[in-house]
Amino acid sequence: MSKAKSGQLLKGKTGIILGALNEQSLAWHIALQCKQEGARILLSNNRVALRLGWIHELAALTAAPVVCTDMADMAQVEQLIDDAMEHFGGKIDFILHGAAMSYNIRKQNPYTDLDHILQQKTMNVSALSLHKLLQAAFQKNAINEWGSVVALTFAAAQRVFPGYNEMGDAKALLESIARSFGYYYGKTHKVRINTISQSPVKTIAGDVIDNFDRFFHYTDQVSPLGNAPAAALAKFCVTLFSDYTRYLTMQNIFHDGGFSMTGISDDIEALNTIK
Repeated sequence: MSKAKSGQLLKGKTGIILGALNEQSLAWHIALQCKQEGARILLSNNRVALRLGWIHELAALTAAPVVCTDMADMAQVEQLIDDAMEHFGGKIDFILHGAAMSYNIRKQNPYTDLDHILQQKTMNVSALSLHKLLQAAFQKNAINEWGSVVALTFAAAQRVFPGYNEMGDAKALLESIARSFGYYYGKTHKVRINTISQSPVKTIAGDVIDNFDRFFHYTDQVSPLGNAPAAALAKFCVTLFSDYTRYLTMQNIFHDGGFSMTGISDDIEALNTIK
């Protein structure tokens, strides 16, 4: 295997980027970085995101086609995989799962008074969609050997963050699916599946979380390195898509400046909020 030139870690690779909405989106930054590193990509999001129009700006920047996909609909997920294979002329090398939506947070329903119909929709879009995506790719043998799938998550899968509401449950399920499917996909096709637990980032999705600005400041003060920005996540994600991490799979990797391993920081103590 020839060595890729510097700045071309993904040269010759193809993949799907799912969930980019606008310039604040983590998936948006990752798509741009993948393009910069030499990959060819296909973008996908739901009908609402496409109607807003921002994703078409990203498509122009990355020379990528856009496929409308309702991730709650298995038939549409299967069609997404078919469209990607047709566009690239064969199997793909990587997938980013960046789809997430909390319908109860949107409706400002507290965790102790959830609308369970909405909760099912949240789980479907934010977690079960990963299983649908992996199942479709697995059954169609759509990913090359040593390919990579990455899903974005958050530390609320392990710890309680009240404002994060039902999304903590969704992220816990997402991580479990990545581990479980990672075993089967690894054994049969040598495909890696990991999740990245990212620092809070100011996005449209984050704006609907109660007291998000205070929450963002708190994690930044606790983390020894501060919150990891979206641009840093994008570069890290590229390494997981590359051939340099071939034996990394079924892991939840904390890309959070050390927040997940820090109990308290000098900065927080200096605020005199703890007596």
